[in-house]
Amino acid sequence: MNRRLNARYWLAGCIYLATFTFSCNKPEKQAVIDDESIFFSLSEYFNAEAVRLQQLAPTIEKTVSKNGETERHVLQITDWKRELDLFIESDINKPAWRNSYRADSSASAVMIKRIDPDLRTERIVIKKKPDGSVGHIIIINQLKNALYETEERLGNFPDSLYRIDKRQWIRFIGENHFHVSGVRQ
Repeated sequence: MNRRLNARYWLAGCIYLATFTFSCNKPEKQAVIDDESIFFSLSEYFNAEAVRLQQLAPTIEKTVSKNGETERHVLQITDWKRELDLFIESDINKPAWRNSYRADSSASAVMIKRIDPDLRTERIVIKKKPDGSVGHIIIINQLKNALYETEERLGNFPDSLYRIDKRQWIRFIGENHFHVSGVRQ
């Protein structure tokens, strides 16, 4: 009986020690895949950028163009979340899409490509700086059906430039081209 009791204490001690050891080792946060996000979280990243830029309140030269008619203004953006909304909406971290994208990564970049052609976000490229932080993000969104076709090319270079190029075709209405860019002054 005493021997059996000692074995139970020994086993319980080993389990406790193993649990304690693993719980104390906090895993390094991965840029591409972790428990909460399947891929790099665009919504998390751009929501944080919106908060940061809202606090910094940088002066931006904003260019807006529709079918070649262009306007430029130097201004301070009052709602960065709305300004970066297309980037945030391109997030692909949905449980149903877990197997709909493929990610390839290296020390300097992460490329995520869609496997399912019915999904809007076709490709995401995240280039990293030598320190591992985001150097720039390129997103290509595409949607096509019998009545509507759209292609968006989104680019973000933190602290210097964001750019949105959009081509839209609607049956019976025709084609439109949109361009929005913001360059930090």
